[in-house]
Amino acid sequence: MKKILLILLFLSTAFSLFANEKNYFNEAKELFEDKKYEDSKFLFQRNIVYNPKDANSYLYLAKIFKIEEDKPEQEKNINTTLLLDPKNEEAMYLLLDMEIERSNFSKAKELKKNFKKICSLLCEKLTLIEGRLKEFEKKDAS
Repeated sequence: MKKILLILLFLSTAFSLFANEKNYFNEAKELFEDKKYEDSKFLFQRNIVYNPKDANSYLYLAKIFKIEEDKPEQEKNINTTLLLDPKNEEAMYLLLDMEIERSNFSKAKELKKNFKKICSLLCEKLTLIEGRLKEFEKKDAS
């Protein structure tokens, strides 16, 4: 009987921890949507402690660091997102945008090709990207 109680206690504790993990991401996302970036950043980081392969937490951290204009942290989190989920088009778009801002056009063109291959939801951004690249090429030529 003691073994059964011990197993049940273990399972309920494990289930409780698992439930809390999921709540960190959802709660962090809600805080992000409410523009409470510091609080959401803390919870996304906490979620990563429990679930280090959660690409979405890294993606949201990248968005927060973009808002905070912390480019090294933004890039680190974008790259981690893409490492975990190479077809994450939102992360690819953020990296592409970052390379255009840096005037790294050769890298941006390469990323644009990759983005074009994977886009499904953000394909309309291709027109914007191509327009920005052409604009920079015109400035560069003059």
